[in-house]
Amino acid sequence: MKVKHLATVALVSVAARIAFGDGTPPAPRTEYELLRTIPKERLHRLMWDRPDASGFMGSNRQAGRWIEAGTQRGSCRSLIYAVVQGDLAAADDAWRGIEVTFAHQRADGGFEAGERPNGTSAKPFGAAVETAFFFLQELGRAILVIRESPYEAHFHDRIAALEPKVRQAMTFLTSGYDTIIANSSHAVNRIIIAAKAFGLCGLVLNDDTLVATSRRLIAYALTRRDQEGVFIENGGRDSSYNAVSILFGQVLALHLPLPDLEAALPKAVTWQLTRIHESGEVEVAGNTRTGVGKEKSYFGQPKNVNYSEVVQALTIYGLARGDQAALAAADRVLAFWQSGGSSAK
Repeated sequence: MKVKHLATVALVSVAARIAFGDGTPPAPRTEYELLRTIPKERLHRLMWDRPDASGFMGSNRQAGRWIEAGTQRGSCRSLIYAVVQGDLAAADDAWRGIEVTFAHQRADGGFEAGERPNGTSAKPFGAAVETAFFFLQELGRAILVIRESPYEAHFHDRIAALEPKVRQAMTFLTSGYDTIIANSSHAVNRIIIAAKAFGLCGLVLNDDTLVATSRRLIAYALTRRDQEGVFIENGGRDSSYNAVSILFGQVLALHLPLPDLEAALPKAVTWQLTRIHESGEVEVAGNTRTGVGKEKSYFGQPKNVNYSEVVQALTIYGLARGDQAALAAADRVLAFWQSGGSSAK
């Protein structure tokens, strides 16, 4: 993956930071280097969230108890933020969330699960596979970003100690491959998230079989688009989950060459941009999942657009591709979200 040369002036607007140079080919960049071009204030808003005293993140922290592994992915995002900022004390704090997650690993490589506030659970096999890949996809990313950074030595022993547990977890995921296809085909973003777990953890473990599984999942995900290239969610289009597919697909492609996916993403982005108003509000009319009362969260509230993930998708895609329109849209969405717009959840 290649990204455009970037200006060094620290501005809140990412779009304003792109400089196109003198026509020479852009230099290849790692994800670590790409993330370092994002203003600290923006990256903090998008990625940082400290674990509580118990090491819980997300819904586990909100509930005040262990529910499942997937919600612990926030500790991995926070770790990435801290590493990009060179803040090793904050990185060590974020690492607690990873340690707590693996403290709940079962003998079969999956993770313990309790009942969600809405009465469902990740105890059944398919759901256990899903919550595991939601965590592992961001863990693999965090480890790869650490290895790209100047701080690999600081984490080296911890990562080495973790690798057998990651391998055990990936063996569990592999055993559940058929459930991924069966349970997530209606929501293609989850297929891409699973592909990210296999691909990035495969790179962490230097396991070509896991990487091959990632490629197979991506090939399947690409069949789950409509005629205009928009990723299908519950039989139609959704302005939040299409952005999720863009985000996770683009991050995976930063680490693993996926020419077919990279060729497909521009069409999904083109439609995504049509759903963003000049104000930065994301249009929800016609959505099949979010913003229209069709689905509820773990805690029973209607699912709304995930503004953070829309901003992340357009920012990372825009930086990776030198796409000014995507970056400008990301700036507008961020401004609307920060203003507390009525739909900015």
